[in-house]
Amino acid sequence: MTAAPAPVHRRRVAVLISGGGSNMAALIAAGQPMDAAYEVVLVLSNRPDAGGLARARAAGVEAIAVDHRPFGKDREGHERAIQAELEHRGVEVVALAGYMRLLTPWLVRKWQGRMLNIHPSLLPLYPGLDTHARALAAGDTEAGCTVHLVTEGVDEGPILGQARVPVQAEDTVETLAARVLGAEHDLYPAVLSDFCRTLS
Repeated sequence: MTAAPAPVHRRRVAVLISGGGSNMAALIAAGQPMDAAYEVVLVLSNRPDAGGLARARAAGVEAIAVDHRPFGKDREGHERAIQAELEHRGVEVVALAGYMRLLTPWLVRKWQGRMLNIHPSLLPLYPGLDTHARALAAGDTEAGCTVHLVTEGVDEGPILGQARVPVQAEDTVETLAARVLGAEHDLYPAVLSDFCRTLS
């Protein structure tokens, strides 16, 4: 009789969102098999009306909002409330997926080396917003997306993985964005899985 394989330690991941959560859904799905490197144990939004919250609950994942509005300009105060929720659930890795708030150094340092983000360009090209419009305006022949570690500089952290998408002659911002988003849905779960396997 052979011994049963030792259970895989699935890293406890929280996904932070502000909107519909399509990348979040891809991360949840990839983390569901018992032999996956991680599982999404919490989805958290700064917006109580974020569509991704219901989507996460439908997938069986706890989903909560920590509304930023009552905190006014106290961004660190808002993040301390988020941190309390993450700690309460034993979260080990944080994945930002369309989280539309600039983080303070306080939270970034709390999660240094354990917070990932996905950005819709081939960094270091086009950090920040309007990435697809900028790629088209520059006449680029390819676009894509990047998963990186979060550091205090906007979209400046170490790159963990990229996916490239050809730019077509007839592309608009909308068609290019849709194609890049499809690449994001494949790239982010793969990179997060590899990242979680390497954690000590």
